[in-house]
Amino acid sequence: MKSTINWADQTIMITGHTGFKGAWLSLLLRQLGACVHGYALNPSIQPNLFTITKINSVLASDTRADLMDLAQLKFALQKSQPAIIFHLAAQSLVRESYRNPLDTLNSNVIGTVHLLEAAREIDSIRAIIVVTTDKVYENNESENAYSENDPLGGHDIYSASKAAAEIITASYRRSFFNASSTKSVNIATARAGNVFGGGDWAMDRLIPDCIRSFQKKIPVQLRFPNSVRPWQHVLEPLRGYLQLAEKLLSPDGKQFSHAWNFGPDINNDLTVGTIANTIARLWGKDAVVVIDKSKSHPHEAHMLQLNSKEARKKLHWKPRWEFEYALQQTVSWYKAWQQDKNMFEFCNQQIQAYMTEKEYAKSI
Repeated sequence: MKSTINWADQTIMITGHTGFKGAWLSLLLRQLGACVHGYALNPSIQPNLFTITKINSVLASDTRADLMDLAQLKFALQKSQPAIIFHLAAQSLVRESYRNPLDTLNSNVIGTVHLLEAAREIDSIRAIIVVTTDKVYENNESENAYSENDPLGGHDIYSASKAAAEIITASYRRSFFNASSTKSVNIATARAGNVFGGGDWAMDRLIPDCIRSFQKKIPVQLRFPNSVRPWQHVLEPLRGYLQLAEKLLSPDGKQFSHAWNFGPDINNDLTVGTIANTIARLWGKDAVVVIDKSKSHPHEAHMLQLNSKEARKKLHWKPRWEFEYALQQTVSWYKAWQQDKNMFEFCNQQIQAYMTEKEYAKSI
């Protein structure tokens, strides 16, 4: 990626830096030389990428606090004086939102309100990217890919909470960060497809569920094997977020202050069954996939695809790793972890390989 800014000159705040995507983003930005501050709760699961790689040792600050604590959030932003905020802190699981709807709404809706409200008081901030999800769209199970102007919705609490975060962000942008405002802050939202990669142990996610089962030598059970999702390695949208941030910092940054989709090529919109069987083949021995025929699962969308033409055209972003190659890198990560490799170095090697990729990397 040819940067239009020197990331080593940038001070960044990442909310949710202890989560899967936040941890990878922290590693990526540190490799680019940025000064990175983090604000998040403690990791919610063990093991986790943040702890395994000891990311806290390379951060400028590591604040463990809740977004619901507005005073603490304001203090952390005032102290760190970031130019860019990547807002990733969230309750990010559909099934968890059925179990704990209020916590999900507080985290994803009120947490976003607090972040934007706090940002109004910090003069150093020039760009904010609020990360939501591909699930913000009103899903009609269409085979057509959703584009940024399609209606927002949300059958489950998680999806609805993220759609609400989109609406709130747009409202703050128009109300307090508009062209006539004295505060020159450009704000965008980023909607990414299903991400995977090494270091994800979240419950009720396909690839972590597969890895856990394969490691324990028990069959992984698939709830909805025919469901279609836009799959991509975690580094793909993260690079997109960086390219979007660069545009937001440019003189015409207001033109980029809106919602953006970051999804894979349409031929990587694959079924759950295809993904599971592919990762089982790559894992090798002890990898068995079966269908869970229980009918008691909460609702999940069966068809979901993203149209990312806007990002390809205006940000010059496109995926760098072909689906199976990306899965190979993921399997390699978990096997390296099993072998007690230095996972901080391993992650940085994968980031370096990805960022210097000259052409579309495919499996051999």
